[in-house]
Amino acid sequence: LKNVNVHNIKNLSIDIPLGCLVGISGVSGSGKSSLIFDFLLPKLKEKINIQQTFDKRAPQEIDDASLNLTDSEIFDSNVSGDIENFQLIERVIAINQSPIGRTPRSNPATYTSVFTDIRELFANVTQAKILGFTPARFSFNVAGGRCEKCKGEGYIKVEMQFLPDVYVLCETCAGKRYNESTLSVYYKDKNIADVLNMSVDEAYEFFSNVPKIKNKLGILKDIGLGYIKLGQNATTLSGGEAQRIKLAKELIIPQNKKTLYLFDEPSRGLHPDDIKKLLQVINRLIDNGHSVIIIEHDLDILKSADYIIDMGTGGGDKGGKVVAFGTPQDIAKNPKSLTGKYLKEKLEELNVFNRRYRISKSH
Repeated sequence: LKNVNVHNIKNLSIDIPLGCLVGISGVSGSGKSSLIFDFLLPKLKEKINIQQTFDKRAPQEIDDASLNLTDSEIFDSNVSGDIENFQLIERVIAINQSPIGRTPRSNPATYTSVFTDIRELFANVTQAKILGFTPARFSFNVAGGRCEKCKGEGYIKVEMQFLPDVYVLCETCAGKRYNESTLSVYYKDKNIADVLNMSVDEAYEFFSNVPKIKNKLGILKDIGLGYIKLGQNATTLSGGEAQRIKLAKELIIPQNKKTLYLFDEPSRGLHPDDIKKLLQVINRLIDNGHSVIIIEHDLDILKSADYIIDMGTGGGDKGGKVVAFGTPQDIAKNPKSLTGKYLKEKLEELNVFNRRYRISKSH
């Protein structure tokens, strides 16, 4: 990043290594979010968009949804600076704890695409072929196989005027989403509604002889989400669960494009065991050739980073500067870094001062 000016950051230049886990630390108001989400994210999307628009070798990639700017990401004209070597990144995504959907129609199975494979499997059952059912018949998003009373949601929305809307169980399908004809098709003694009511762990065993489905469910299982139901209402998922489902989708649907993932305090609200599982997923993304930047205060995550950029020295007018940068060891040894003081205690406590990092000494 070159000559960055945004909020309390003035003319800042800093190298950010790729292909590893980079932690951005510092006290509140030191400029962490300004640097990453107010400058890097919109500027990088803007540059990649321009590059791909004029790149005749990949004209189809200009519609990549990961490059669409949301209202909050529109580049502020008061912000200035440049990014060098942005060509090394083809895709940038901010992964947060927002819901994967806001209605009962959204659930882990549809979000991760595993439900597409399940619908295709049901369409190949002998009974389905006799009835002329296609995979679309087993979708609750289109007319035909779904319950038309609730439009495949399983619940009826009741508007409460000045209060938030509430959802009540559909009396026609009893929450099963489908009509009787669709529910008459069984695969191994289970119909499509039964499958949606399975937990990931149960479905993993149920589809053990279907590698395409089993492998996708295995990823959800590996990151500690074996207990959630395939058809679980997205609005009932916690922020941490939603975040991990988004990460699982990135692993389930392989990305050939070099991707930069941005996180803003992903440890918020997570149990230490959940943080451990989150780090396992992040490391898998990096092993697949991608890069990760995390704004974080949690020492368990910072000690696991390959590289840290510590900002400060304080907040507001006292912030906007890089106090220290390097491996967690380097930060821990830097007397100017407030983060380093506490990180040193953590590293000594865990005796991990000899850890190897995914970054060359040149940084």
